[in-house]
Amino acid sequence: MTSAAVSNPTLFFNGGILQGEGVEHATRRIKDLDNVFQDTKVFGKTDPETLVYEVSSFLPVAEGTPGGLYFGLTHIHPGKVGNEYFMTKGHFHALIDRAEYYWGIKGEGVLILMNENREVWAERMFPGSLHFIPGRVAHRVANTGSQLLSFGASWPADAGHNYEEIRKNGFARRLIDKNGIPTLI
Repeated sequence: MTSAAVSNPTLFFNGGILQGEGVEHATRRIKDLDNVFQDTKVFGKTDPETLVYEVSSFLPVAEGTPGGLYFGLTHIHPGKVGNEYFMTKGHFHALIDRAEYYWGIKGEGVLILMNENREVWAERMFPGSLHFIPGRVAHRVANTGSQLLSFGASWPADAGHNYEEIRKNGFARRLIDKNGIPTLI
């Protein structure tokens, strides 16, 4: 495309908020997170409308487009179910070899990673941290702080999401608050 005119962008990232044409928003509440938290008694007593996290995504091409790239922001609220921090559902990619980037914007958290052999490791997230998530690795994020955790993400448009594997089998280890310290067990 050739033009003498300089146009204004249609997508804006201001103060941790993603706005513009084509931005999609989703929320996840306690009621949406069955099989995520281990303490089912506390989970069952938690207000089902409690907001756990919000996602804004810019998806400029159709899902499955080779060479396409998506961009998103996630905001996880502080809180716990039992001794587990509020966290995202977690997923592998449907095209298992697809990688992704996450980067910390605000707050403190932990990126929890698990490979196909169910080996689990974790990385601290904080403003300015950058995380490469290789293909064949499931990932989820927990807010370990007392304030909102915000992070950005970029992933291939053809990656897709496989939430079912994690919903059925979970992660092999859990991140808990052990005497005020985020600990993998």
